[in-house]
Amino acid sequence: MNNKTMLAMALSSLMLSACGGDSNDSQVAGVDLAQNAMVTEDATPIKNVILMIGDGMGAQQVGLLEEYARRAPDSTYNNKNNKTALSKFADAGQIGLSLNAPYGSSGSLVVDSACSATQLATGFAAGSEMIGLDSDGNIVETILEKAKAQGKATGLVSDTRITHATPAAFASHQPHRSFEATIAEELIESGNVDVMLSGGARVFLPQSIKTDTHERSVMAALGAPDSIYKKSKRRDNRNLLVEAKDSYGYQLAFDNNQLEQAQGDKLLGLFANSGMLDGIAYTECKADNSCSQPSLKDMTLKALELLSTDPDGFFLMIEGGQIDWAGHVNDAGWMLHELLKFDEAVDAVYEWVKDRSDTLVVVTADHETGSFGFSYSRKDLPEAKYLTGDGMQGYDYKPNFNFGSLNTLDKLYGQTGTFYDMMNRVNADWDFTDTTGEQWSAAVNEFSQFKITAEQAQPISEREVNEYQVADHKYLDSYEFPKINDFKEFYVYGDELHGNLIGRALSAGQNTVWGTGTHTAAPVPVYVFGPEAVSKQFATMQHHVDIGNKMINAMLAN
Repeated sequence: MNNKTMLAMALSSLMLSACGGDSNDSQVAGVDLAQNAMVTEDATPIKNVILMIGDGMGAQQVGLLEEYARRAPDSTYNNKNNKTALSKFADAGQIGLSLNAPYGSSGSLVVDSACSATQLATGFAAGSEMIGLDSDGNIVETILEKAKAQGKATGLVSDTRITHATPAAFASHQPHRSFEATIAEELIESGNVDVMLSGGARVFLPQSIKTDTHERSVMAALGAPDSIYKKSKRRDNRNLLVEAKDSYGYQLAFDNNQLEQAQGDKLLGLFANSGMLDGIAYTECKADNSCSQPSLKDMTLKALELLSTDPDGFFLMIEGGQIDWAGHVNDAGWMLHELLKFDEAVDAVYEWVKDRSDTLVVVTADHETGSFGFSYSRKDLPEAKYLTGDGMQGYDYKPNFNFGSLNTLDKLYGQTGTFYDMMNRVNADWDFTDTTGEQWSAAVNEFSQFKITAEQAQPISEREVNEYQVADHKYLDSYEFPKINDFKEFYVYGDELHGNLIGRALSAGQNTVWGTGTHTAAPVPVYVFGPEAVSKQFATMQHHVDIGNKMINAMLAN
């Protein structure tokens, strides 16, 4: 193919990408046609595209990771030159920022994961909570589907569920993200995804799996532990795992050993009934080599191993999805461990790609979650101390505020359970109606190095009648919620609010602040590695629609 043909294809692709969705408002935000023409003509051909999404990972979360890596006294990066994998990509490539809200004049201010991932996957404006549709509800071909049409191998990796909003948006087309059982069918039946590694077996299993001894014996014969098939979220008796194996040629994997041994072109690995191990649990099992589930790094390496055998190249999306989950409940300790888990996978990609010139890597977030930050306070004011500097003029050094001790970072890392673990300790059935401050302080103090009294924990147990009930996407006349008085409209997830209240109780000791239990519209970091003529396009303020188009154009330029 000559350069003129390549240029024509790229311009055609760009113009098509700019025409969908919300009338004129879904056109590409800020993509320079001339620049893309230059890149298409001059750049090293892009054989492989790897997109890594830290779900909920805004600049604030990156700041937590970098502060821990560089300055925590006992940082696990002390033997790694205190350098994160994100920093390695920053040094070797380009950095930009990206806006992420539903795009266009009739869009919204804040995005959810389904819309954000759809915009990244398609380069089109999308609506809230849609999967693989433009803002008018039309099916739009994703970058994964375009890669498959080019003969490339394709893969999706996530530590949440393979049918969760982010991975689903790259290979499914549904009016709402909650249609996970249907998404599972689409992932299997479409044939577009060669390698799928994640949790979420519950929507692949027949409704009768808890009681049907034959179905349970089928799963056991496939090598699945009973934790994988303990329950189903389907409303029919289809066993999509059996169908995937027998009708669509997928090899199946359910644990570390099966993943390591897997070979071939098509692999479906489901390693949990719902979400996979949280970051704190992973840190613990990694320390004593007892993990039965593969890590995000393990799944990433296996996906790279299998997909890279395709001579035409591949597209791979990797999600660190539980950064977002920790942010929703305002759990800074858990969030740190999720960032570490994600950065470990980023490092695996960096080592794989660092000496290559045929691969584009984009590492970003779909949005920021929680409006997290470190902040100074009036709690535990520092003692005055003498400094030897000649500018002190006889005065002691005594700041008026507590600006936060660096050992806070180590204490966050030292948390041994998530806020959900604390909630389960108080009541495994999540019946918190008559709980006490004493119960909550005992649970928090068991897992956290930041200790609270029963009096400080008392607000965690308080409840009030609130009009919002979001779990079923309905409004009820009354519902007894945990009691959050300020910004209560932004804390929407029922009894999970007890987690947010734990975060409030711990916040002063941690020097942390949180603004919401949902998402914010903050721009998110973008790290890009690849041929400079391509990667430099991303070193700007842009929108996720732009990023989607830039990745697609780079891939189609071959």
